[in-house]
Amino acid sequence: MDTNSSLRALPSVDQLLRSELAVAAIERFGRSAVTEVLRDTVADLRRKVLQGHPIQASEIILDNLVASLEERERTTLRPLYNLTGTVLHTNLGRALLAETAIDAAVAAMRSAVSLEFDLESGKRGERDDHLRALICELTGAEDATVVNNNAAAVLLVLNSLAAGKEAIVSRGELIEIGGAFRMPDIMARAGARLVEVGTTNRTHKSDYANALGPDTGLILKVHTSNYRIEGFTKEVKPQELKDIAHKGAVPLVHDLGSGTLADLTPFGLAHEPTVREAIEEGADIVTFSGDKLLGGSQAGFIVGRKDLIQAINKNPMKRALRVDKIRMAALEATLKLYRDPERLSVRLPTMRLLSRSREEIGAQAQRLAPIVAKAVQGAFNVAVVDCASQIGSGALPLATVPSAGLALTALDGGGSALEELSAALRRLPVPVIGRIERGSLVLDLRCLEDDAAFAANIAGLDLRAGQAGGNSQS
Repeated sequence: MDTNSSLRALPSVDQLLRSELAVAAIERFGRSAVTEVLRDTVADLRRKVLQGHPIQASEIILDNLVASLEERERTTLRPLYNLTGTVLHTNLGRALLAETAIDAAVAAMRSAVSLEFDLESGKRGERDDHLRALICELTGAEDATVVNNNAAAVLLVLNSLAAGKEAIVSRGELIEIGGAFRMPDIMARAGARLVEVGTTNRTHKSDYANALGPDTGLILKVHTSNYRIEGFTKEVKPQELKDIAHKGAVPLVHDLGSGTLADLTPFGLAHEPTVREAIEEGADIVTFSGDKLLGGSQAGFIVGRKDLIQAINKNPMKRALRVDKIRMAALEATLKLYRDPERLSVRLPTMRLLSRSREEIGAQAQRLAPIVAKAVQGAFNVAVVDCASQIGSGALPLATVPSAGLALTALDGGGSALEELSAALRRLPVPVIGRIERGSLVLDLRCLEDDAAFAANIAGLDLRAGQAGGNSQS
């Protein structure tokens, strides 16, 4: 068949739309989407015919229609198995919400709620009222407010209390957080003038005291939650900074970064300063995150002196940074769990995952090893190994938690085989994300709680798909 005949033999879009399969697809996906996919498919076939390729029958086009539509409809924000060994993985969404928080968020999504409506007076209310008393109860602060993340909290505090003024910070605390956001840049955007004191590794009380002047707006203490400086070091403790700040009649702001409301040592973790401790040590304002160690939805908390919180809430920027009803509901439910700290390891996923024992995870690895070995079809050696899990999201950067997992080592192909395996795991219905280290793809099982679902998912592993397509991901 010559090219012109092949082009005439191509089915028209209207013809395809009248088929039984297309009618059923229209009912499911809508006429516009079906028409667009068919139009694109026919156009693609026309280009192939012009390049000398054979045409496809209408039945083949229609057979691929639903698969194409389903691919278009599939969300890019996909659930996956986090087997990286980092519990609070920023790129994978950080904290998993507790069931009570999920239920509260769903209820808020399904209904109108009293977000800014006072049911007693029948007048306009304030959304912070839903969390204020609870946060103050858990932290010992006089007042509290909440914004959409901790970077926003720091930005709002600086802009409210030090715009056009100086903010004094130790050079050893000029941190960079995820995505290359740096504390000096946040200060500049907030309108505060950075005054660096001390050196990278040593800062003294006199450095802060000598920097105080008529243009000082505040002293900022930044908890270096995502790194540690060790060796010949010196830092000024918050209790000492309090005296210096109050002598200069300026507030002391303590940014805890990740932040926690509970002592982590009962969970087998290293001590991390709690918000209550920061308040008791004299901070006038404390900022911290909601979706890291706290285990809730993304948020930034600002707690401290009532007069300062009131000033912060009057800032017009507050409205631009506020949280919606869904996160507000999830946060309230999460915070209430902290009223019963003894059961946090059962009810709060972050603490449950962090407190799993090495023995429990090791037994799980032994159970899953033969299942994973079968899925990789003899192309990789599968061994149970000890792992060192990380908390993640800048919390306790030097602390690791003993864990266990599976190390998959290529029998041939070396690093390229591991990259192909990693890509194949990402192509699964529920992608599996591990880490490549020391010549193996390691699946740390600390965050895996459903063995049966994982086994059913990995049974569909196809190591050939990437090779056949010639475009496997790295």
